[in-house]
Amino acid sequence: MYVCSCFGVTEQQVRKHAEAGACTPRQIASACKAGTDCGGCVRTIQAMLGRGTCPRRELLDQKQPAGTVERIDAGTAPAAGFPEAA
Repeated sequence: MYVCSCFGVTEQQVRKHAEAGACTPRQIASACKAGTDCGGCVRTIQAMLGRGTCPRRELLDQKQPAGTVERIDAGTAPAAGFPEAA
C-alpha cells in the first residue's frame, strides 16, 4: 500500500527505513522524501513508527542526562553582537 502518493513511497519502504534506524518522520523524509511535499502522509508515518524503542534516541539519552541542554558552541567565544546569556 502507498503511504506517500506524492513520491510513490510504500509501507514496505517506510518499514525498511525504520528497521535501518529512522525513528522519526523527518528521518524517513531524509531517506525517501515521504512527507516532504503535501505532508498528508506524515501522520500515517508517525503511526507506523509508533512509540517503540529507537536506538538513536536511546543513544542520546545515554550521552546527556535528562533535563540538561548542551550548547553546540560550548567552549567558544560568543558571536559578535550576541551577548552571552547569563
